Amino acid sequence: MLSLFDQVKKGHMSIAKIVEKTAHNPAIRYRIKDRGFIREGFYADLVLVDTKTPTVVSNENSLYHCGWSPFSGHSFSAQIKHTWVNGDLVYANQQVDGKTASGMRLQFDV
Repeated sequence: MLSLFDQVKKGHMSIAKIVEKTAHNPAIRYRIKDRGFIREGFYADLVLVDTKTPTVVSNENSLYHCGWSPFSGHSFSAQIKHTWVNGDLVYANQQVDGKTASGMRLQFDV
């Protein structure tokens, strides 16, 4: 996701295009029920991005289980501040809150 915001900063993409490509289009293409849009009755899967604060990636701040990142040493132009899954805050202040994880199986319109 952060690499896409680098493209916004370079003028190659808009934030609206990021939302379209990462949320709307997958929900439409795979006919995922009640996801991909901010609408009443839909599940709130949201990411709050600070476009003014850069993120410098290191193995130490990586949340990957393997303990390293292929982006180690890279500076992205934005920072993920919060993430909500099904309306529950699961990531804030560079910390994952495993107690509130409320993931659920996706439903598809077939």
